[in-house]
Amino acid sequence: MMNKKYAQVIIDNKASNTDKPYTYIVKPDMVDTIEVGMRVLVSFGKGNRIIKGIVIKIDNKYNKKYKLKSIIDVIDDRPLISREMIQLSLWISKQYLCSYIDALQSVLPPGDFKKVKTYIKLKDNKFLISNNKLNQLEKDIVNLINRHKGKVELEVIKDALKDKNVNKTINNLKDKKIVETSLAIQTSIEKKYKKIVCLVDRSMSYDDMVEVIGSRSYKQLEIARFLLDNYDEMSMKDLMIETNSSLSTIKALERKNVINIFKKEVYRTPIKEDIKYYKKHQLTDEQKKCFDSIMTSINNKDKNNKFLIHGITGSGKTEIYLQLVEEMVKIEKETIILVPEISLTPQTIDRFVGRFGDNVAVLHSKLSYGERFDQWRKIKEGKVKIVVGARSAIFAPFTNLGLIIIDEEHETTYKSSMNPKYHAIEVAEKRCELSGAYLVKGTATPSIDSYYRSKSENIKLLELKSRVNNSKLPDVKIIDMREELNDGNKSIFSKELYMGIEKNLRQGKQTILFLNRRGYSTFVSCRNCGYVVKCNECSISMTYHMKDNKLKCHYCGLSIKPPKVCPVCKSKYIKYFGIGTEKVEKFTRKLFPQARVMRMDMDTTSKKGSHDLILKKMKNREIDILIGTQMIAKGLDFKDVTLVGIIAADTSLNLPDFRSSERTFQLITQVAGRAGRGNFEGNVIIQTYNPEHYSIQYAKNHDYVDFYNKEILLRKEFGYPPFTNIISVMLYGENNRNVAIKIKEVYNLVKEEMQNNGLEDLVKNIIGPSPAPLEKIKKNYRYHIIIKCEDEHINKLRSIIERVCILNKNKIDLSEIKFNIDVNPNSIL
Repeated sequence: MMNKKYAQVIIDNKASNTDKPYTYIVKPDMVDTIEVGMRVLVSFGKGNRIIKGIVIKIDNKYNKKYKLKSIIDVIDDRPLISREMIQLSLWISKQYLCSYIDALQSVLPPGDFKKVKTYIKLKDNKFLISNNKLNQLEKDIVNLINRHKGKVELEVIKDALKDKNVNKTINNLKDKKIVETSLAIQTSIEKKYKKIVCLVDRSMSYDDMVEVIGSRSYKQLEIARFLLDNYDEMSMKDLMIETNSSLSTIKALERKNVINIFKKEVYRTPIKEDIKYYKKHQLTDEQKKCFDSIMTSINNKDKNNKFLIHGITGSGKTEIYLQLVEEMVKIEKETIILVPEISLTPQTIDRFVGRFGDNVAVLHSKLSYGERFDQWRKIKEGKVKIVVGARSAIFAPFTNLGLIIIDEEHETTYKSSMNPKYHAIEVAEKRCELSGAYLVKGTATPSIDSYYRSKSENIKLLELKSRVNNSKLPDVKIIDMREELNDGNKSIFSKELYMGIEKNLRQGKQTILFLNRRGYSTFVSCRNCGYVVKCNECSISMTYHMKDNKLKCHYCGLSIKPPKVCPVCKSKYIKYFGIGTEKVEKFTRKLFPQARVMRMDMDTTSKKGSHDLILKKMKNREIDILIGTQMIAKGLDFKDVTLVGIIAADTSLNLPDFRSSERTFQLITQVAGRAGRGNFEGNVIIQTYNPEHYSIQYAKNHDYVDFYNKEILLRKEFGYPPFTNIISVMLYGENNRNVAIKIKEVYNLVKEEMQNNGLEDLVKNIIGPSPAPLEKIKKNYRYHIIIKCEDEHINKLRSIIERVCILNKNKIDLSEIKFNIDVNPNSIL
């Protein structure tokens, strides 16, 4: 008698009380076809509602005494996601305290997994069908597919044939190479097709063709000869262009049975067609040493599989990445390359596609829905070996992963702010652990945590201390804006920066101006009574955007017209204070009317392809002065940029956050690194009201190590990461009093659980409960508690937070209250 099998299923339900695996019996006829990662239909709850779920585990034993239901049907013919990705999602759920379904959503196809359909398609091989002895069910399936023009949805076959062996039989037909399967998503966006032309019989000679076509049909003969001499198949559009022919001429050839016209699916792709070949560069001795160190570990299958490349700006980290990927391709291994910002992807894509052509797929949030699914499917079906993308590309469905590269590893955008609140670098480390792949991180300014770990853990530190073309690092000057003010200069630009821009324009060189604040003015205030215009829904000062003549909240997006009189004292003395990139742009155009000026920030790059367009103009030297926020601060490589001006270096320094000094150092160093990357020397001018601060002084001298040595001492003294972990528990809701009461209840329960579970010494490390620094966002009042905890206790603390907040074991009334739990958040604002 066959052993019974049991499947653990995560059902598609957002309710927290159903967020757990449910066990179902696997019927005997499903035992051979069901696998982990497949979708199944199950009946759920007292009402036996039919619902879809994902199988996360299959067991031979079931020890509990609950009465079990059976799985109704297996939806897929093969797993939608691999066993490895299931393991990864379960780890994410525990690591970041999120629901199973949220964690699974990260590794599932883009969009709604319930709408993914499996299609069965006949391979175009009548010989195999006629020469294989098919049983009756196999014949029925082949006939049904034929009736649906060679392709049909798996569900249609099951409904029509009502046979429990359909899945098993389709697998047999796949083994016989008679059918193939593919995934598609049910959406209003149809698949994209193009018309393809091919010769019906390539064995026909030209003379035979003349006989069939007729000797006087000159154009038709020209097309036939062109196809015979050049192509097995080509698109109808290209054929018409190449042979300068009309549709009617091509259709005439089809009627004479010389050519065949058929539709072929075209993957939607965000990759431009005109990317030029990116030639391979010979590595410098320093680059070669770095490359060889990584390849030696890979070839020797070393267990120490993590590397940190600390390379100054312009030291050629990208060429090392490209050559590492080339080695992976040679051994049939797959690679994921992460970049921190969508604005960086066009340049990175150009280089990787320029080197590896069609072997590259792209994944990031600015892709259209159709593009994203098509790219995912391309990866899943093994059509590419390389993926370039932003944070979520870490979940690319590769099955033979050899290498993960994380460029600009210090960037905060690698941490998700939405559930699940994962950190892409930690997920990358886990994927490498599960798949045996290698991890290479690179940056000019490593995060304090990464650099500390490279000193204390099994992460090999590799250094690149010189630029590729031996060009000097840019000369950096610090301008004290207090002195400028004392000298009567009330302008945005110091005298030094003004003269530098003027000189650059005369010499035909490009300038980058950096300010990490968009908009025109930072806030609008009444000079009479001091009233500041704040967002009604967030209690945060609104930013003035001159182009739209609107005040905008950068947290919830609310937009209002600016007041002409003060709503409090009715005074007309309403004034715009502070500066943003929009104001810098207006001021620059006024001072330098002959210059071609462009701005690159969230407001100018909201349209699809806008990043790409601005960078292309910069590359083609159609821009003299580029003004932007942090999206221009890193990774960009323009040979004619010889001057970088940092308008206000203090913007990130004054935030109430323990990482503010680190962020300031990183931003200044990164944006300074955009200057002097070609054959001309670079200059950087830093404007600040705080010139003595150590992060600004060390950035001026390009001195990461001394900055790190000072910063790590401060972190140790105050008990901040990397010496501790921080868990932030935030409650929010529209009733201020209710949220304040509930945060105290949560605090008391967490404190009690810590005392009962051997963590009484950590109670002193709880900060709060208190209002969050940004107390109100989108009409919601926010209160939080913050807990510091060493590595050895973190898992115990996670379990306590899970019991109290997520599973709500103490049955707190949490109606109208929501939680936001973040393990090691980027910011505690």
